[in-house]
This record gives sequence, C-alpha cells and structure tokens, in this order.
Amino acid sequence: MSSADTTDTTSFQVVVNHEEQYSIWPAGRALPLGWTAEGKQGTQAECLAHIDETWTDMRPLSLREALAAEGA
Repeated sequence: MSSADTTDTTSFQVVVNHEEQYSIWPAGRALPLGWTAEGKQGTQAECLAHIDETWTDMRPLSLREALAAEGA
C-alpha cells in the first residue's frame, strides 16, 4: 500500500479559546468547552498553516494584558 492510498481526508477546523490560543479540531464534532470555531476549515495541513500565519504571539492573552499594564 502506498502513501497515496492512505491519504487522510479528515476535515478540520481552527478553534480558539478565551486566551487566544489556537488549535485544530475535527470538523463536525462538538467543540470542547471553552473553544470556539475561528472560521478556517480544511485539511490538517491547511489549518496548521493558517495557525502559523495567524498566531504570531504564543503568550496567553492574560499574560499579554498583564505585561501591558505593567508597562503603562
């Protein structure tokens, strides 16, 4: 069996939590508590590429806000 025979056709969606952290989740499955659909849907590779482009600051939102408040 070649790798072309085992191509994964699972569709994923990009999800985000209240801390603006990103992940992927199988499309069509109920989202886990605390996560919302971000809007992008596609293959695993497409979704991960979208996250790489979108999620440029890996720090949680609460940390970014705390650091900004310290600097103000």
